[in-house]
Amino acid sequence: MKTPTMRGLAAVALLVLPLLSASQTQSQAQGRTEAKVVQIRLQDGIASLPLATEHRAGYERTRFRHWVDEDHDHCNTRAEVLIAESRTEPVLEGACTVTAGTRFSYYDGTTVTDPAKLDIDHLVPLAEAWASGASQWTPARREAYANDLGAERSLVAVTARTNRSKSDQDPAEWLPPAAEAYCQYVTDWVSTKLRWKLTADPAEIAALNKVADGCGYAAVAYEPAAEDH
Repeated sequence: MKTPTMRGLAAVALLVLPLLSASQTQSQAQGRTEAKVVQIRLQDGIASLPLATEHRAGYERTRFRHWVDEDHDHCNTRAEVLIAESRTEPVLEGACTVTAGTRFSYYDGTTVTDPAKLDIDHLVPLAEAWASGASQWTPARREAYANDLGAERSLVAVTARTNRSKSDQDPAEWLPPAAEAYCQYVTDWVSTKLRWKLTADPAEIAALNKVADGCGYAAVAYEPAAEDH
């Protein structure tokens, strides 16, 4: 049986990391096998986002095939996230239907035991990703993005009501209802965009910086997504 991981605990912990020197960061960004993770200050991460105007023309949710079973273990992406984020032993029925467990929806500070009341949120929504560069990707890369289990914060289990309130909005338009979640959310947003080399528009950058000003020594850590999709 699959068991929960530290991912569930990470959902409520704001990332504060020792900063690396420029040479260390550069060598990591080049993809050394022994240290692929890039760590930078949150403000520097925001400054690293390529600035561009968003274009959502042509977006359809079906362009991002998601909730696949990539490793063929009978658990699709939604189930994998529910299992990983459970703070108690998750209960599975059938091939891999998650029916119980305990998860913390950090957007609104709510503990949820019924998986049916949770959505798996794409931290950077699919429409936002499309407008920020994914429109130019191959279908395989869009599928990889939509099912990204390689980074703990790309996908997150949250209450359905907050996910649907957020919809496809960026931080200039929506922030979590729990103010104490702002720094975590912005950190997760920036790390996801950097991981996938997505752009940001001026209003988004301004909103990110406004939140970051109150986040102290917060840092982002991300591993660039593989280019082979």
